[in-house]
Amino acid sequence: MGRLAVVGGHTVLDLALDEALGFPSRERRIPVPGGPVLVVDAGPVVFLQRHRQPDYVLAPQLDHHAYAHALVVAGCDRVLALGSCGGLHRSFPPGTTLVLDDFVSFAPRPESRFVDGRSLTVPGFDPEWRARVLTCWNRHAATPARDGGVYWQTTGPRFETPAEIRMLAAFADVVGMTIGSESVAHRERGLAYAAVCVVDNYANGVADAPLTVEEFEAGAAANVAALTATLRRVVPELAR
Repeated sequence: MGRLAVVGGHTVLDLALDEALGFPSRERRIPVPGGPVLVVDAGPVVFLQRHRQPDYVLAPQLDHHAYAHALVVAGCDRVLALGSCGGLHRSFPPGTTLVLDDFVSFAPRPESRFVDGRSLTVPGFDPEWRARVLTCWNRHAATPARDGGVYWQTTGPRFETPAEIRMLAAFADVVGMTIGSESVAHRERGLAYAAVCVVDNYANGVADAPLTVEEFEAGAAANVAALTATLRRVVPELAR
């Protein structure tokens, strides 16, 4: 069996995951097309901060294929992706955790790295790996994650308008800017991929007051402690 990769999102953007979870580690820059990709090599686990390479990378500029390639080079065969998202309904308040089971991603650029038959893939989360992540997560989390949820990926980096959110809410539960395209790229590289998303804020127009950047940042900060506590128990088990 290969190694576990943990890909971090905004909720743990500036958190040193290796230190927070107690793994001895070293930084590596893996030379791949689109790279080099910065990872933290921690023995049985490889940590990758998608938005810190090492400077901040906006969602539309993320090279998911370079990241996936680097993780394969590092010897990983499965990915626990962490995502920050907005709740599209009042029933998905800040602090809600979901282990996603589907997504909508009408990417403005080709999602495949290939220009031949290899690009004809069937998207989705690896069912066996997703089930293992869900079971492990809910064994250790103080508040269980929801089993399933539909993620709508927008282009970003701006937030959505209330009118856009009303449209998305007819088809999805949460909104973000990364997980769909990231899932496709990792699947093309043969990596088992599952995504755990934490709602950091209501999407723009869902709450009584308009969304602000300050509210988004405060929501992410409020979720860090609980997320880290769960990861501290989940990651070593999933790495075995």
